Amino acid sequence: MPDLLQEGIGFSVVKNRPAYAITSVDSALLLASLLQQEGAMRVTDVAARLGVSVSTAHRLLGMLVYRDFAEQLPDRRYAPGPVLRRGAQQQASVTTLREVALPHLRRLVDAVGETANAMVLAGSDVRFVATVECDQILRVGDRTGRTLPAHLSSGGKAVLATLDDAQLAASFEPLDAATAARLDRELRTIRRRGFAVNDQETEAGLTAVGVAVPPAGGFTGAALSLAAPSARYSRGRLPVWASALAEAAGAIARDLSEGPSGEGKT
Repeated sequence: MPDLLQEGIGFSVVKNRPAYAITSVDSALLLASLLQQEGAMRVTDVAARLGVSVSTAHRLLGMLVYRDFAEQLPDRRYAPGPVLRRGAQQQASVTTLREVALPHLRRLVDAVGETANAMVLAGSDVRFVATVECDQILRVGDRTGRTLPAHLSSGGKAVLATLDDAQLAASFEPLDAATAARLDRELRTIRRRGFAVNDQETEAGLTAVGVAVPPAGGFTGAALSLAAPSARYSRGRLPVWASALAEAAGAIARDLSEGPSGEGKT
């Protein structure tokens, strides 16, 4: 079962990993997502983020350039190409969020002992922009670059609970009447208690708790989550998790307000 643990326990009920995954294709698609989310990257940065050699990173970038998913800048960095620029969102802000959030995610993992994530709302989905894995053998894996339906994920629901009725309309539109009614009731509960729970709604065997990051530094729609194997989760852990998440979210908001010089402060 090592492959299962590497990717995160269970199989997604929303989007299954192919039985015969093609590693090079997966790496290229993840790289395209990173370029779209975070903007220009150096070859060495790409190699580090994907966990591949510099030569492999160079070949992946070369193929993305060939297909217009990337382009090389005069300073030799690689930026999103014409295809990705059609849907590029908040590149500078997402990069800043990731850089600011990472130290706080590490502290969350140290304090709670489970995997921590940062994500942003992207239409009716949330996109994971940073993950810090815990060191337990059975753990939730790295979600960076992936998306989940906002109305099912803990961080997505936490962000949706901060929106007004007009902003929520787009997220409710694709849902059937029963699902929309259930979500509306759940959002009222989330607003009251300040956190959201995803108990195996997106992946069998996975439970997550999420909170919204307060708007700061011109950035909105961000959230944090702690994710664990459901077998290790209990309602008794909720107060500790919710408190730790709220503290981290507040610290990230303060750092975003202060700008780059405030990164990592608590």
